[in-house]
Amino acid sequence: MSQPKLIARCAILCVALTAGFAARADDLDALSLESAPQSERPTTDRPVRLVFEAGIGRNWGRAELPNESTRRLGVDYSQRIKFGDRWNAVLSDRLDHARPARVGSTDTLNSLREAYVGWRGEFGDDLVEVGRINLRIGPAYGYNPTDYFRTGALRTVSTVDPMTLRETRMGTVMLRAQRLLPIGALSLALAPKLGNAPSAESLSLDLGSTNRRSRGLISWSPALNDRVSGQLLVFGEEGRKAQFGTNLTALVSDAAVAHLEWSAGRDQDLLAVAQGRLGAARTSQRLSVGLTYTVPTKLAITAEIQYNGFAATTNQLRAMGIGTPEALGSYLLAAQDRQDNAARQALLIYASQRGIGIKNLDLTALLRFNADDHSRLGWIELRHHWSGFDLALQVQSNQGSAATEYGFLRSRSSIQMLGDWYF
Repeated sequence: MSQPKLIARCAILCVALTAGFAARADDLDALSLESAPQSERPTTDRPVRLVFEAGIGRNWGRAELPNESTRRLGVDYSQRIKFGDRWNAVLSDRLDHARPARVGSTDTLNSLREAYVGWRGEFGDDLVEVGRINLRIGPAYGYNPTDYFRTGALRTVSTVDPMTLRETRMGTVMLRAQRLLPIGALSLALAPKLGNAPSAESLSLDLGSTNRRSRGLISWSPALNDRVSGQLLVFGEEGRKAQFGTNLTALVSDAAVAHLEWSAGRDQDLLAVAQGRLGAARTSQRLSVGLTYTVPTKLAITAEIQYNGFAATTNQLRAMGIGTPEALGSYLLAAQDRQDNAARQALLIYASQRGIGIKNLDLTALLRFNADDHSRLGWIELRHHWSGFDLALQVQSNQGSAATEYGFLRSRSSIQMLGDWYF
């Protein structure tokens, strides 16, 4: 049996066993499979939310590359409008100015994240939404194989925190419908092709990034119990065969939650995408399996194992890094655009602690480890909350040789101070 099949079957067996055990425990609230828990930010019941962000920092260059100062400004706006009991509209937008700009991008970019109208049936069993919708799918933290609408959604990358990136990315223009049935929830999402290529224009809707191909998704969330959630998905894309996915989340105990995401089918090799060979496709699978444990001090630690059968092999990455660094750079940018793992095998440790030592001081940290080339990325944030204002300190370290995923990055370390004003 091949290693990918062995990993997938073992992971599914483990989660199934934990699901069976959890089902016998005390009832708790049902778990959502739409997305992993989002990063903590001040919330308000007001229909309009406005955030101003300003940051300064410093990057320390690798090898002969120079050190450089960084600065960023951002305006984040969101609004929800209700029209009676059944209709509502959502508008969410973010404007970013960053120096230096990301490679291949301009320093000022606007991201229209969401703009849609929704209707809900009289008894809440039916839901229809149309417009640009940020449909986040999957309970995993760092890598989401069943998050099928993630490609092209990141117009700006302001952090390495995957929780924040899933919130701030652009949605896809689609029609989404859902019906609640006695056996579970059945959903359909249809996204038409509206553009041919990404846009670098500052104020572009960038439909060529989020809607470059016609796509469709059918998902079924069976009614299991309050301790176990599951989801089955079928995803189709113009000119390609269907991909199949599943999500599972189980409460192992009152302090531990296990999760699994798995997707399989025909898709393009990530290396072929980077090289422009858009016709190449093969059958493989993607997988994320992890466990989150929360201690009484509210420290939550997640360990996640990740597999991407469409990523380049270790020998291919090493050859690119040593012989053609430009090719390795293109490959890593393609992985970032698709929010895919550049490594076939990777690990993630994600930790968050609310109220660390001082009231309203929170800690978030992550470690990404490429198990193929042994490079790693570490990131930590300390964030203090006041009424209407946050101050955050972020530190990042990228370790590895020049021919590795994280060793290839321009900076070996960086530090950033951010201020967020909430209105």
